[in-house]
Amino acid sequence: MKNLLLPAVLLVASSVAAHADTIEVEMLNKNEAGERMVFSQELIRAEVGDIIRFIPTDKSHNAQSVKNAIPEGQEGFRGKINQVVEYEVTETGLTAVVCLPHQSMGMVALIVVGDDLSNAEQILAARIPGKGGDKIEALLEDAREALAPTEDASDQSS
Repeated sequence: MKNLLLPAVLLVASSVAAHADTIEVEMLNKNEAGERMVFSQELIRAEVGDIIRFIPTDKSHNAQSVKNAIPEGQEGFRGKINQVVEYEVTETGLTAVVCLPHQSMGMVALIVVGDDLSNAEQILAARIPGKGGDKIEALLEDAREALAPTEDASDQSS
């Protein structure tokens, strides 16, 4: 029995790793819509095991998590200016991300892992300055709407 258990565990572990995605997010001075100082994705959906790669497509940007605005047990990250930074997702929940030099101009993103919004109050309490705080609130509302059950789905369960 023990001889069969180890290969089964290894197979499951390798299949989980094989399903992890790498999500690339560019740091931009201007996007196609004409918005300035933005991440190419601002509401980022991910799963545990995914890697999120922040790429400084334009110069003078970084990506970093916001202190006290990450899920419990998740390691924070802080990329250097003009450097690629990778963030490995290990916990479900929300992570606020900013470009430190441009957060007050609204250069923020919100990572949603799983369907877990349980640390939303931490995100709101993080005190991101200027337009960044307003945008984080809007992104959180977008996440809530995206995860809310639709009326059609609730009608079918009746």
